[in-house]
Amino acid sequence: MYILLVIVFLLVLVFGPQWWAQYTFRRYGDVLPRIPGTGGELARHLLDAYQMHDVPVEKTKKGGDHYDPESRVVRLGPDNYDRNSLTAVAVAAHEVGHAIQHQRNESKLALRHRLVKLAQTTQQLGAAAMFLLPVAVAITRAPSAGLIMAAIGLLSMASATLVHLVTLPVELDASFGKALPILMSGHYIQAEDETAVRRVLRAAAFTYVASSLASLLNLARWLAFLRRA
Repeated sequence: MYILLVIVFLLVLVFGPQWWAQYTFRRYGDVLPRIPGTGGELARHLLDAYQMHDVPVEKTKKGGDHYDPESRVVRLGPDNYDRNSLTAVAVAAHEVGHAIQHQRNESKLALRHRLVKLAQTTQQLGAAAMFLLPVAVAITRAPSAGLIMAAIGLLSMASATLVHLVTLPVELDASFGKALPILMSGHYIQAEDETAVRRVLRAAAFTYVASSLASLLNLARWLAFLRRA
């Protein structure tokens, strides 16, 4: 019974935020005739309003909704790009919020970008370390070498989760420091929609954290493997 409770707790911890975010997006993803444009159209309009005419808006099926600071592109999934729903306009405004952070050279966004790049590199090194673990133990015949390799691998693979937790304020600023004031002051949404839009913006801010928590399952798999080894 105790083990079952632990498993349920871990599943809720890992998948709960992701399920909640996806549920929120779906809940407010229906087309509403009172919304005058799609998410893609709103993103284009806002970028032009902030003098970012050179920043394109692309429809993408890969990588989900995001702002790419290297290519300087706002990318939206098909539903958010083509629909005039509360989810679409909120997510579009959130990603434009990141473009505004970039335009203003806000230090937190630059720091997050560097940390994400570092996390990607360390994750690759960590995966390599875990695969080389049996080889290191076989060559050195020293259990300590295996422990060191395992520690390096596990710590590096957990780096993505840490990065997203540390840089969560960047996401919250894109949602509530940029997107919500823009949507409300520009009358892009009605007052009655504010509560729903706040929920979508909160889900958008936590999307990266939810995804990185799901990646912790890789750590659980490796830990189980090491216990059997």
